[in-house]
Amino acid sequence: MEFKIEKKLKNSLGRAGILKTPHGEIKTPSFVAVGTKATVKSLNPEQVKDAGTQVVLGNTYHLFLQPGDEIVRDAGGIGKFMNWKGPTMTDSGGFQVFSLGAAYGKDISKITKITDPSLMIPERFDDNDAPRLAKIGNDGVSFKSHLDGSIHYITPEKSIEIQHNLGADIIFAFDECTSPTEDIKYQEEALERTHRWAERSLVEHLKLGGGQALFGIVQGGREKKLRQESAKVISSMDFDGFGIGGSFAKEDMSSAVKWVNEILPEEKPRHLLGIGEPEDLFMGIENGIDLFDCVLPTRLGRNGTIYTNRGKISITNKKFRDDYSPIEKDCGCYSCQNYTKAYIAHLFHGKEMLAGTLASIHNLYFIVHLVDNIRQSILDDNFFEYKKEFLSKYIV
Repeated sequence: MEFKIEKKLKNSLGRAGILKTPHGEIKTPSFVAVGTKATVKSLNPEQVKDAGTQVVLGNTYHLFLQPGDEIVRDAGGIGKFMNWKGPTMTDSGGFQVFSLGAAYGKDISKITKITDPSLMIPERFDDNDAPRLAKIGNDGVSFKSHLDGSIHYITPEKSIEIQHNLGADIIFAFDECTSPTEDIKYQEEALERTHRWAERSLVEHLKLGGGQALFGIVQGGREKKLRQESAKVISSMDFDGFGIGGSFAKEDMSSAVKWVNEILPEEKPRHLLGIGEPEDLFMGIENGIDLFDCVLPTRLGRNGTIYTNRGKISITNKKFRDDYSPIEKDCGCYSCQNYTKAYIAHLFHGKEMLAGTLASIHNLYFIVHLVDNIRQSILDDNFFEYKKEFLSKYIV
């Protein structure tokens, strides 16, 4: 893997670059489509490519459980298995430590607000909580499969072994993604674990022959001291690039990203894990992020929420039932070129499978091209003007 910075954004950490992988170049900044189980939900690979997507990310935990990483290996790797010819990535399974652990059965996400009551309650979990499907130890994490209840123990070494079998161009070190509701003491303990696991991941990666690009993950929650400490520790290891993971408060996410990227080496790529709302894309790119992944374009699309330049719309609203215009008149996506809001609304009301496909095509195209346009604005020296113009319309 090679990374070259083409142009830096003046008075900020932002940059435009090119990331070379065995399966093609990635023009950065770039939005990575999430293909959790080796499929971008409701879309085929041709539709994903036609939306402008350069990279697809698979989920290590889910592919380990089904169909099994050895099956993917024997099929020729995740790209060949899913008929995606471009660059691929796999996460480490660290996010499932959060989603199947502290967040399981609760309305807790990795992005929260400072004013959330849960941040002010000392005792956040009691005997009436849903049983967690993930339990964390110093050496690894035991998972109870959400499919059949079987128990699996994933260590940093096991995560790297699985990812080597999956065969993506870029893989990630095993980490602990903590809940935003955890206190400082637990965040410190989790960070020490993540740093030990990062070192073990790197050792195992080299033991298995390297070959793929391995990114280390910076954690530390909302704490400046911990974020900066993590950036220093992870950047001291010989990773090919870096992921920024964990939980954030929406209000201080930009500060957390900046704290980290002011320390991480400039010459290596940076990936902001699980973030993809339009306003957050501008924030991340301005603060030095090169890659983003997020499930929102297809998840929202399947539920009838659609991105437009003037904010999100719910296509199931009554006013769209007889609206014979496209979702966005100047959009080049397949859905807007061929269908009306009235038709797509009809599909959702009729519970037709095509509904989620057409909405997801548009959403993925919208986000991918937004990042492409931001990249071009860096090259054209008008990033801040473009940011102001877009957000003044999008955020009402």
